[in-house]
Amino acid sequence: MLTTRHGVRALGSADLPAFLELTDEDPVVNVFAVHRATTTNLEPRWLGGEMWGRFEDGDLVAACHVAANLVPVQAGPEDAIVFADRALGARRTASTIVGPQLAVEAFWDRVAPRWGQARDVRWDQRHLAIDDVPLVDPDPGVRASVRGDLETLYPACVAMYTEEVGISPEVGGGADLYRARVAQLIGRAWSFVRYDGDELVFKAEVACASPAAAQIQGVWVPPHRRGEGIATAGMAAVVHQVRARIAPTVSLYVNDWNTPARRVYEEVGFIETARFATVMF
Repeated sequence: MLTTRHGVRALGSADLPAFLELTDEDPVVNVFAVHRATTTNLEPRWLGGEMWGRFEDGDLVAACHVAANLVPVQAGPEDAIVFADRALGARRTASTIVGPQLAVEAFWDRVAPRWGQARDVRWDQRHLAIDDVPLVDPDPGVRASVRGDLETLYPACVAMYTEEVGISPEVGGGADLYRARVAQLIGRAWSFVRYDGDELVFKAEVACASPAAAQIQGVWVPPHRRGEGIATAGMAAVVHQVRARIAPTVSLYVNDWNTPARRVYEEVGFIETARFATVMF
């Protein structure tokens, strides 16, 4: 194994124990990184990129996931600047920079003059978590999605993604890949739905998971059904089911300006544990 006492290098499978020790410093915030590391064994061909590590006196002190999502891991502003300098030496492959606020800000300040204007920047996102029973009763109609739900679930996923990100996941020929991702989550029993008759009125997914935590994404209620309490009871059900069979802590992050969503999560019992930021290209 290539050793480094100081500086940055790409991590490999032999580094996995040290990487997991690093992420264990905050296993809930780092759930994405843990999920990616354990499912790929830190192999670039499975990562679709690399996991960089920064070392001091031979110890791994920070990391950075560099693929479609660029994610600082246990990185302070100084670490982020070091990773940014390495990133500037290669072509940008990331479509999103996301993670703890201070690290993302430091990274972006360094690369922005060379990487150009971002499509959207969200500097204040609340990272929330719950590790106990929800404060409201779960909706008994919420269940894990099955393959037969795909035809109604897929359009809802596209609608949610477009509303949240500002661009359709189908742009540029991405429909097949996105549909496969939705089907994959169904197959893992990481997708949840609620129907009112034949109408899909609530959905959410687990984006990634580890033994410590599961991160929720894609929470959505059709616009004409919002304000009925569907999301609150639905999220309580998701928390209950995820904690029962996937991981003991449920997390997510939400834009600071999304007051209705933040109110839902507060009513369910989520509490703020960190601040995130996202830069999208």
